[in-house]
Amino acid sequence: MAQDHKIPQVTAKRLPLYYRYLEKLHLMGKQRVSSAQLSKELLIDPATIRRDFSYLGELGKKGYGYNVSYLLQFLRDFLKQDEVTNVVLIGVGNLGTALLHYNFYKNRNIKIVAAFDSNPNKFNREIDGIPVYGIDSLKEVVQLFRVEVAILTVPVHVAQEITDKLVDAGVRGILNFTPSRLTVPVGTLVHHIDLTTELQTLVYFLKNFPEDELMEQDQELENEDE
Repeated sequence: MAQDHKIPQVTAKRLPLYYRYLEKLHLMGKQRVSSAQLSKELLIDPATIRRDFSYLGELGKKGYGYNVSYLLQFLRDFLKQDEVTNVVLIGVGNLGTALLHYNFYKNRNIKIVAAFDSNPNKFNREIDGIPVYGIDSLKEVVQLFRVEVAILTVPVHVAQEITDKLVDAGVRGILNFTPSRLTVPVGTLVHHIDLTTELQTLVYFLKNFPEDELMEQDQELENEDE
C-alpha cells in the first residue's frame, strides 16, 4: 500500500512512464521485471527506479524484482487509470491543431472533449471529431463535461486573461504551452511546457556529456529539485 506522505514531483512525473512500459510487458506475457531491465529500456538509473517505487511501499523483492501484473495493477489504481479525464484545449492554431489530431491516442484515460478559439471562422467545426467553440461557451462546456484540466496554446498577450476564465469556469489544472508565467489561485496547478528550453537542454546534454553519463543527469536533476 502506498505511504501516506506525498511523493516528490519528479517521481510522480516518472510513474506514467513505468506504467506504459509495464503495460507492454504484460501484453508480452512477462511475469517479472528487474530495476536493471527497466533502467535499460527507460534510460533511468536503477537506483532512481528503486527509490521511486519505495515511495509507494514494498513492491518488489530482492533477487526477484517486481511482479509485472501486481505492479501494473498497483500503478493503475495509484494513477487512477480506470478513470477518464476530460480535457479542453484553448487556442486552435498550428500547435493546438496538432494536439487535437494527437488527442492522446496512446492513452485511453485522457481525452480532449472540446476546443476553443477566438476566430469565428473556426466555430462549429470539428477537428478529428473534436468540436471547436467560441470562448463564450467555455464555462458551459467545462461544467457539462466536468472538465478539470485545460491545455493552453494561445498568444502570450491573452494567456492570463484566458487563464482567469478557466479558473472561473472550474478548471483546476492547466498545461501551459505559452511563455507566460501565469498567476493562479491556491488549489490550481499550472505545468509549463517550454519547447524551446526543452530542446536546448537536450542539445546541451548531447554535446557536453558522454553517453555513459547521460543517465546520471536524471539523478542529479532530481537532487537539485528536492
